[in-house]
Amino acid sequence: MNKQQAIIYRMVTDKHICPFGIKAKDLLKRKGYLIEDIHLKDRQQVDEFKNKYDVKTTPQIFIGGNRIGGYDDLVKFFGLVKDKQAKSYKPVIAVFAMTFLLALAFGYLIAGNIFALLTIKVFMGLSIAFLATLKLQNLDSFVNQFITYDLLAMRYLRYAYIYPFAEAFVGISIIAAVFSYLAALIAIIIGLIGAISVFYAVYIQKRELKCACVGGNSNVPLGFLSLTENIMMIAMGIWMIFM
Repeated sequence: MNKQQAIIYRMVTDKHICPFGIKAKDLLKRKGYLIEDIHLKDRQQVDEFKNKYDVKTTPQIFIGGNRIGGYDDLVKFFGLVKDKQAKSYKPVIAVFAMTFLLALAFGYLIAGNIFALLTIKVFMGLSIAFLATLKLQNLDSFVNQFITYDLLAMRYLRYAYIYPFAEAFVGISIIAAVFSYLAALIAIIIGLIGAISVFYAVYIQKRELKCACVGGNSNVPLGFLSLTENIMMIAMGIWMIFM
């Protein structure tokens, strides 16, 4: 069976290689196309190509003599368009999966047993610290999302800015076993406020919101998982007091 041919024009210079050109080429290859990969090696070649085909961007893909367009157009051509606004728990699952595996590694390395009590402690500490790090990547973006549902942050904006730092302190304290009582108190307070806020917004007001648990601009839905995170924070605080 003869493979259908595709031609891709993409920018490949000493200073810049178009990432969308690489992605387009890979997609065509995975779809079984025979690819003629034509490199535009300098700005003059790029400009001449754009003028010739009356296009504003590269790469440009041609299939069967017809111009498909750029990478996004190629994705549409194959019916692979994803809804960028679709809600997803993937970021949260990725965090907890990684921290869980790291906790198992710590348990095996230090205690010689992946099911040691240390494993639970490290898992909780790393999870809280990782979530805090994601929030701190873009603090303003986190705040903009957080204040849409957190009851205290709505009234006192500074609390929203303090929250990720407090969360990071709790995570580090759990792992290092220092300032345990202070960290426990902070964990219980912010966990309790968070749990009440999420429950009120989701189950009382019936609002459909995005959770700021992995930072701003995420599509993680506010709901049961967010409530569980806050309850986990409360439980960890209580555990730190009595253990």
